[in-house]
Amino acid sequence: MKGRMTTPWVVGIAVCLLLTVAQPALADGFIIVDPPVPEIRPYLTVKYHRVTVTIEDQVATTRVDQVFLNESRHQMEGVYVFPLPDGATISDFAMWVDGERLSGEMLPADEARHIYEDIVRHQRDPALLEYIGRNTFRARIFPIPPRSEKRVEIEYSEVLSLDNGLVHYRYPLDTERFSPKPIEEVSIHVEMHSKEAIKAVYSPSHEIDLDRRGDHNATVGYEESDVLPETDFDLYYSVAEGDIGLNLLSFAEEGQDGFFLMLLAPRVEVEDAQVIAKDVTLVLDTSGSMRGEKLAQAKVALAFVLDNLHQEDRFNVIAFSTGVRQFSDRLAEASERERARRWVESLEARGGTNINRAMLEALVGVAPERPSIVIFLTDGLATEGVVKTEDILDNVDDAAPENARIFTFGVGDDVHTILLDRMARDHRGASAYVRPGQSIDEEVSSFYAKVSTPLLSDLDIDFGRIRVEDTYPYPLADLFAGTQIVMVGRYRRGGDTTVTLRGVVNGVERAFEFGDAYFSQDGGDAFIPRLWATRKVGYLLNQIRLHGESQELVEEIVDLAVRYGIMTPYTSFLVNEDADVFSEEGRKQTAEKEYTIMATAEPAAPSGEAAVDEAEKKMELERSSTSTGATGSAVRVVQNKAFLFREGMWIDTTFDAERMNPVKVGFMSEDYFALIGTHPEWGAYFGIGDRILVVLEGRAYQVVGEGQGEQVDVPTPRATGTAPVATGTPAARATATVGEPTITPPARRNLAICEGATAAMLLPFMALIWLLKRR
Repeated sequence: MKGRMTTPWVVGIAVCLLLTVAQPALADGFIIVDPPVPEIRPYLTVKYHRVTVTIEDQVATTRVDQVFLNESRHQMEGVYVFPLPDGATISDFAMWVDGERLSGEMLPADEARHIYEDIVRHQRDPALLEYIGRNTFRARIFPIPPRSEKRVEIEYSEVLSLDNGLVHYRYPLDTERFSPKPIEEVSIHVEMHSKEAIKAVYSPSHEIDLDRRGDHNATVGYEESDVLPETDFDLYYSVAEGDIGLNLLSFAEEGQDGFFLMLLAPRVEVEDAQVIAKDVTLVLDTSGSMRGEKLAQAKVALAFVLDNLHQEDRFNVIAFSTGVRQFSDRLAEASERERARRWVESLEARGGTNINRAMLEALVGVAPERPSIVIFLTDGLATEGVVKTEDILDNVDDAAPENARIFTFGVGDDVHTILLDRMARDHRGASAYVRPGQSIDEEVSSFYAKVSTPLLSDLDIDFGRIRVEDTYPYPLADLFAGTQIVMVGRYRRGGDTTVTLRGVVNGVERAFEFGDAYFSQDGGDAFIPRLWATRKVGYLLNQIRLHGESQELVEEIVDLAVRYGIMTPYTSFLVNEDADVFSEEGRKQTAEKEYTIMATAEPAAPSGEAAVDEAEKKMELERSSTSTGATGSAVRVVQNKAFLFREGMWIDTTFDAERMNPVKVGFMSEDYFALIGTHPEWGAYFGIGDRILVVLEGRAYQVVGEGQGEQVDVPTPRATGTAPVATGTPAARATATVGEPTITPPARRNLAICEGATAAMLLPFMALIWLLKRR
């Protein structure tokens, strides 16, 4: 009887220990050839890499499927290395090689550090230094026959922490850069299920596809081919009850202004009573150039919009060419959609393009008492009536009520990008382009599905005691069901505050308060500054494109592009070794040169393939949701730093050649490893190459050749104390320890078996584990 009672307690305590974990774990591995084979690269090539993740109420189960290739004619042995982040704990870890379960060993950080250092010393390759300071799983794989494949499968579980209302999952794709060749296939599939409503879903690292299935389920997908990933896969999602969720991430360096990212997301499932009745005006170009497939697709797109009107919505359709025709002389009720579909189907393409008159007639019909969406679709330039761009824009500005939102679609490349982009931007809408070969109906239908259900208009945010500035996007778009807003900006002096969101619902102002919002005062999410800078550079480039050059704007672009390593066709000076960008005077001269080039260049045509390409690239920067972006062989981004390759070494863009005298550190010297051993978080910077110049804690370190360094005074690590968890009360945040997970009630129920386990019960179990290890 006693024996039967013992087993549940042991199992219960085991489950408790397995599930009680703190931080999101990195979980990707690579194979190092050991012993090395002459003239063979030390890492095996990866053929494919597939990751499947299921997250149930913060408990994540990750399954990894990798195939490694031995492309040589030699039989090899290998060590599979699996780095974990500092402090992370993985449960239910399992590994198979070619279908057979394989045993390995989990190495503590100190022991793993010596292994990494030995590999770095032996291979003269600092790339592994970024993993110093982490616990590591290691397993030997033998044999690896010549010209063969090895399939490695891993499965593990972890409890994800909740910080500032956001759950964070991370998977480290960056280790795949060790593959000697691009990977044929990389894919990540994440299924999320939550008893609490899922609001925002966001990845700062990769462009993801998101499928929302109600408030409690979501699927995220990412897939690439022929790629060498260099960035970990990060995914954030928020869980909260209520109509709207607002969450903050932030980053600040001690004593400096900070950067924040705000996610604003409403429910996906909306009651009919919560839907705001709106007016939709469809403005369709039926000039002669629309004849054929373009007009046929546009008719399908308009039919989709009409079919998806809500019961209380009103609409009108305006067709324009040389003249203008309207379906109705007033806003029609949704019940008249069938008659409108027949009217649209009867339209024919002929005549010129009178954009000015079409827009004025569309705006005259806008009722001021409710949200109004104007969808404007054209494939050409203004050829009839008022044709000057500035005149058309002035007329639209004069005619458009405050509640009008203008969304423009340029079909093909023969459209006036300046006109379409400014018309949309000036009236809190957005512009898009349907390129040759793309489907008009698919693009318009996809857009309308996002804006068909407005929930809150005329958004305004009060950040309380925190001073916020330089935000993008500005102004904020309206909030629609199933969509989200990603806003970035700067702030001064962090701390706790209450954020108030205000907006208009059916003509009545409403306010939503979010207490205990926390802006970091030191540390945080290091990807945010570069994301903010990317959006700002895109905004500044668009200002120049739409309104003309300004030396002040060019100087700002140069400063931001250098500091954050933002590569665009307009910041080519980053790869020009003759450009001095490491001093204030040098950046000023670079900006003057770039401004002169812009000012003296032949004005770019506002239409044509090149114009549409330029418009799309700059809008992509301004709307960017990821902080990675293009870098290239001359630019590297590591955490919150950017490096430029100059004179054979990687130089930190915060280095000031006029004010800093670098300390020279010999490559592979004892001081070299002492710096990294004392500050493991610096390993990522030293890992980018054997010749670097990096600024850390206000001091510049230059890695030079072996035996060429000077004696280095290795700084002691800064005291980190405790870190705020940023949920609950300010007092609770002030006392929470680093990495302590916050668990939502559903996730905590998964750990309920742990409750009631006393120290007396744990001691026999721990003794049993000790005895088993001894055996």
